[in-house]
Amino acid sequence: MRRREFITLLGGAVAWPVAARAQQSKRMRRIGVLMPYAANDPQVQSRNAAFLQGLQQLGWTVGTNVAIDYRWSAGNEDDTRKYAAELVALAPDVIFASGSTAVGPLQRATRSVPIVFALAPDPVGAGFVDSLARPGANITGFTPYEYGIGVKWLELLKEIAPSVARVAVVRDPTITAGIGSWAAIQSVSPSFGVELRPVDVRDAGEIERAIAAFAHNPNGGLIVTGSALAVVHRDLIIALAARYRLPAVYFERYFATAGGLISYGAEIIEQYRQAASYVDRILKGEKPADLPVQTPTKYELVLNLKTGKALGLEIPPTVLARADEVIE
Repeated sequence: MRRREFITLLGGAVAWPVAARAQQSKRMRRIGVLMPYAANDPQVQSRNAAFLQGLQQLGWTVGTNVAIDYRWSAGNEDDTRKYAAELVALAPDVIFASGSTAVGPLQRATRSVPIVFALAPDPVGAGFVDSLARPGANITGFTPYEYGIGVKWLELLKEIAPSVARVAVVRDPTITAGIGSWAAIQSVSPSFGVELRPVDVRDAGEIERAIAAFAHNPNGGLIVTGSALAVVHRDLIIALAARYRLPAVYFERYFATAGGLISYGAEIIEQYRQAASYVDRILKGEKPADLPVQTPTKYELVLNLKTGKALGLEIPPTVLARADEVIE
């Protein structure tokens, strides 16, 4: 072989793996997203927008270097299980899930595909991770609160409506978040002099019947704990609280902005934006087991004065002074 032909051949042999590696590094990555909410829910879409914005800021553009497969179950448990299996079968590089309702079925469907969650309270108690610092398997993410926040919800309710002697706790009893929140509030209710009653959020009819029955007796109030079903049925819950003149404390800001009396909880949009950073790190080679579960650094207190006035409540100046946002 002549010298020039040999050098050309050798150069091509060297260049081929370099080109192959470059092509591989530019391959389209795939993200699965499981949402236990309705796809047309504007509040949920604003969360998703924050997630997409977070990805874009980190260099991921849908249709260019990443593809996203969505599944929306609108609170339907059977659909959530089905969609979890569907997403795993697509073999994505990582799955993003919102809430315990979505993480549980995904964990049962795969122990290898990386999963990043937002809004899953007590992931250790739920069995999703071994510990917050060392998740230990294929799941990690961002938790919105510890169950001890239930004490704060009850404290706020009594502070803003001192006459409340009976409290209905709206919860999803099928998830650890619903069970744990109920137990935390129940443990301190005697010291606040209140009687508790659970209200399950399985469907709209059950919610309406339970709250209507609870409201027959005076001096009642509501605490709405975190769950996907509470988000799905939020308009109904807020309307029932107004109809039966029940002071209510909610776990997320948008309940208060939509007409609820008061909310106290983490900034949800920020959790979705932060989740994008973990998805990015996993796409770049890090493992969920090495990414600690993160907890909120700030909780927001939002107060709706218009709703308070409609309920005939005199809002204490101490509560007003602590509020991060006051809706006139």
